[in-house]
Amino acid sequence: MLKLSLRTFAERWQLFVGSIITVMIGVALVQSSLLILISLATYEPPASIPMLQQIELANAYEGGIALLGVTTGFSVFLTAFIVSSTFAFTVSQRRQDLALLRLVGGSRGNVRRLLLSEAAVLGSIGTALGIPFGLLTMELQTNLLISLQLVPEGFTPDFQFWIVAVAIGVGVGIAIAGVYVAARRASKVRPLEALRESGDVRKVMSPGRWIAGLFCLFAALAMTILSALLPSVGAMAVGINAALVASIAMAALSPVVVPLVARIFGFLFRGGLIGTLAQANLRDGVRRSAATAAPLLVLVAMLLAQWGSSETISDGAAEQARRDTRGDLVVSTQGAAVPAIARTSGVELVSPESQVPLTSTFNEVGEVEEPEEPEEGEAPKAPEPAEVITHKASAVATAVDPVAYQRTHVVPMAEGSLADLRGATVAVGAFDTEQTIKLGTMIEAKIGDHPVKLKVVALLPDSIGGGATMLLPRDVVPADVLAAAPTQTVVHLAGGADQGAVVDKLREQGGEVTPMAAWLAETSKKNDQQQTKISTVVMGLSGLYALIAVINAVVIGAAARRREFAAARVSGLRRSQVVRMALVESWGVTAIGLVLGALAAVTTLIGIGASTARITGSGGVTIPWLMVGLVVLGAFVVVGCTSIWTALSATRARPVTLIGARE
Repeated sequence: MLKLSLRTFAERWQLFVGSIITVMIGVALVQSSLLILISLATYEPPASIPMLQQIELANAYEGGIALLGVTTGFSVFLTAFIVSSTFAFTVSQRRQDLALLRLVGGSRGNVRRLLLSEAAVLGSIGTALGIPFGLLTMELQTNLLISLQLVPEGFTPDFQFWIVAVAIGVGVGIAIAGVYVAARRASKVRPLEALRESGDVRKVMSPGRWIAGLFCLFAALAMTILSALLPSVGAMAVGINAALVASIAMAALSPVVVPLVARIFGFLFRGGLIGTLAQANLRDGVRRSAATAAPLLVLVAMLLAQWGSSETISDGAAEQARRDTRGDLVVSTQGAAVPAIARTSGVELVSPESQVPLTSTFNEVGEVEEPEEPEEGEAPKAPEPAEVITHKASAVATAVDPVAYQRTHVVPMAEGSLADLRGATVAVGAFDTEQTIKLGTMIEAKIGDHPVKLKVVALLPDSIGGGATMLLPRDVVPADVLAAAPTQTVVHLAGGADQGAVVDKLREQGGEVTPMAAWLAETSKKNDQQQTKISTVVMGLSGLYALIAVINAVVIGAAARRREFAAARVSGLRRSQVVRMALVESWGVTAIGLVLGALAAVTTLIGIGASTARITGSGGVTIPWLMVGLVVLGAFVVVGCTSIWTALSATRARPVTLIGARE
């Protein structure tokens, strides 16, 4: 079968180019993301820089690791989805070839082995091209991270030779897995049925497809409900995955939607020859239309889900900050300037928030397992000692004056009270270290180079905008550390004080003074920019890959219709009419992809919106209307231009030369 597969590839290589390209790009994306991820995970900040910078740099790299983890997951999903849908479409285009193989004596097993051998050949070629292409992709991805300031200048990921084995497993493995289902389906088709030139009116929605589609749909709905109940960090991860699962469901169920769209097109273009033909082609080419819409569906779902979630979170964070922060001015200085700020004429209250480096160690004691009941005559067994797990972490803690902090911030504690935050105590995020920290936990810590034992007296609530994850009383921080710490001080003015005069006096302390409204707006803008950077990294190359897959699907679909276009021209249509017919039909497919992709994205937006509203007490879903408009316009333009180009290419030859041809 391998020899036959190679001959088939040599004879009909044009049909397989798209599959090779999808495997190549998929391998390159996965390889690049993994190498950058490993390089970030093994990074250690230089010991020569200050401790605070070490922690901030390590935290930034941890954020990059999480970000690259999401990107890698997207890459694997896209590779598996696009490669499998491309192979399935390619197999469906060769029904007559496979039927002839069955008629001359080939068994169902022969058909399966032939297709799996072809998948192995194409997967190997795509992998061989993808490994070197992955090096270029890694450079592009690294430059993107640096340009967005998500990793520092000079960051260079290392090439690991084990990645070659991973690339081979991804490329060849996904190619074979992607064609397996299509091979089984193709081997079950009766030869005489496959030889009938009846288009795709044959049954597309098999029981297996119904089951897979409905299962993924219910799974996506369950993930939507779960994301609404989780803390902000977990809600984002589960919510985005809900869109991916919903994409699979919509792709599986899309053949049900194609006839409905065909009816709508028939109504919109009633009475016109081009519209009537496009409607008939959509109804007859259900499998082709669904396969072409699949990558567009995923692209739309990912774009809208990622950007919609980012804007929803940013708006929720801004609303929470506006509601929970009270003050007139914000002064940015070092900690040493705080006493002078407090003595400034016209200032009634100051609430300084200083960022200090803290490394901590605490022990988590597991549950004691009760011993089994002793048998008669045996002595009772002693209980097993509880397992003790030691946690070590580095963080940037916020040193505050607890009384002033409560007057300038609305902070309802998850547990405990900030009234107890005095002396050697600490308040930590309720979601920190996977809920392992409890009230009363003793933490051995170092603030700078000064050791101290801290008792946990309060757990901070979840916050959609991040916020402080660890609060310390200022009197527990060594004076030298506090004096050098970057500090933001919220200032309340005395009644009747001239704000302009107070601002001038505060600026004499050498700090940056910003009105509270402007400071909140600037903070919100920075959060928006950060969310945009994250969305760009997650969707940048992956979105480009999905876009290439969309173009590839349109090209494959149109390239296999040369005889159909020739027959239309012989029956009286001009070449321009055939091209317009293909364009209108492609717009119908585009509408299917856009609508189903938007529905898949809704699962994420509902979950993220509900989670944001639960945490902030207000808000809802923010629709990225600009992104929606760009996606809709871009989809129609890209698919339309590709359709025109492929239709012109397919109708270039004289129609009479194609009527009796094999292709």
